Amino acid sequence: MTKSKRFSVTIRDVAREAGVSVATVSRFINHNAPVSDDVADRLQRVMQILHYIPQATARNLATHKTHTIGLLLVDISGDFFAPLLNGIETVTSEAGYDLLISCTRQRKYPPPLGEQNTDGVLVFADSLDEKGLIEFSTSKFPIVLIHRTPPDPLRIPCVTVENKAASKKIVEHLIVEHGRRRILFLRGPVGQEDSYWRELGYRQAMAMHGVPFDPLLIAPGEFDRNVAGASIHRLIESGIEFDGIFTGDDEAAVGALESLAAAGINVPEDVSVVGFDDQRMSPYLTPPLTTVRAPTDEVGREAAQQLLQLIQGIPPTTSITLLTTEIVIRNSCGCK
Repeated sequence: MTKSKRFSVTIRDVAREAGVSVATVSRFINHNAPVSDDVADRLQRVMQILHYIPQATARNLATHKTHTIGLLLVDISGDFFAPLLNGIETVTSEAGYDLLISCTRQRKYPPPLGEQNTDGVLVFADSLDEKGLIEFSTSKFPIVLIHRTPPDPLRIPCVTVENKAASKKIVEHLIVEHGRRRILFLRGPVGQEDSYWRELGYRQAMAMHGVPFDPLLIAPGEFDRNVAGASIHRLIESGIEFDGIFTGDDEAAVGALESLAAAGINVPEDVSVVGFDDQRMSPYLTPPLTTVRAPTDEVGREAAQQLLQLIQGIPPTTSITLLTTEIVIRNSCGCK
């Protein structure tokens, strides 16, 4: 067979060379019914020899469509990401798209996901730097940000949650309902927008109720239970007094509760603890965690839907989608 004819190879040619039926080849290509390992190996070998390209793959090459959506993440550990991924995958699978995830703590440029392997990309928080965002935006490649607003003057749609008002409300709850005045804030990663707005809500609540700001009551939490636990241990060892903790997220609350228990400090009798996100484990902590419920699953679904619309050429109706949050009262703050 000459090179000029290789791309005219049909599914019947593959079936004939492999000694199987056309239906068997179709099942193997479309993965809609199992074939034996021996047959699968034989078909794969014949397709390579004949340079056979399935029609769907050929259409993708011709139209430059991959029917794949990318998701850029820096980290995927912790319970936070399960509902986010579930929301994204629910939308993408219903639309017939695959989801390709790249997770790396070292931000790479060019990013591992882009027009070479996806039709559009979801970018979580700070998993892509400003240079990468500018490149995507300039090339008009479909992109939607999650838990991050675009830098000026880029007009990239983003989906996030209301952080400041809920943070202010939950800290006010500690002050008004439980008389707490020495309230720690375990901040998230520096430069992370969720952490910034949550700290601003914390500061506003303290100022509104005449509680002096004490920089010693701001400590690293990093949205990480180990970092948060170490911060609480260090503060206890240093003798800094506190009667409340706003952990910034529920993952950090786990570490805070562990360190308090190890030091013999009772929650909520001695120290009230509250968090943010309402992760799946939060009702089952000891004591159950008072926190802010964020619609993380809905964030994933909304972001994926907006990205699919961009891929279809439909412009966004809004630049920022801000989903509402609510306070969930349990026992860790002191409420019964």
